[in-house]
Amino acid sequence: MLDILYQPWPWYIAGPIIGLTVPILLLLGGKMFGVSANLRHACAACNFGNVEFFNYDWKSAGKWNLTFLVGSVIGGFLAGYVFSNPEPIALSGSTITDLQALGINDFSGLVPNDLFSWDVLGSGLGLTVLVLGGFMVGFGARYAGGCTSGHAISGLSDLQLASLIAVIGFFIGGLIMTWFIYPIILG
Repeated sequence: MLDILYQPWPWYIAGPIIGLTVPILLLLGGKMFGVSANLRHACAACNFGNVEFFNYDWKSAGKWNLTFLVGSVIGGFLAGYVFSNPEPIALSGSTITDLQALGINDFSGLVPNDLFSWDVLGSGLGLTVLVLGGFMVGFGARYAGGCTSGHAISGLSDLQLASLIAVIGFFIGGLIMTWFIYPIILG
């Protein structure tokens, strides 16, 4: 039984599990799925100044969501370190060729060490990308009224037009980043 935890799950198992998340949350009391709202809940819990945006009952509004976030972090740790697959991630030949053209050559782990090692992340460029990217993701999630998971899973299944527009924007932004901005940053 534990053997299934040491390998990637096929789409026909993982997809329905993700798809059943929304109905289960709705049955448990109309809860919405999303992660970005947790930053607001954490700021409200820390009582940062007298900012009106953070003055609300975060315990009733976000206690379950913060629990979900903590569970996601613990689950990510378990998946990455306890149940990790020792084999490198399977990438297509064309993806490897494209990444090598950008100077990424180490494909031995789950993520390329050429991009995600402490040396790279601690460099000037790495810190700039982290800070700027973090700000843009945080601002974008707030401006769009939610993150990719919230809009794509909860919003679309709830047939919200705003979520459809947001998801289309996320995809366009991802394509722009992949095809235009990454090559500039890594080039």
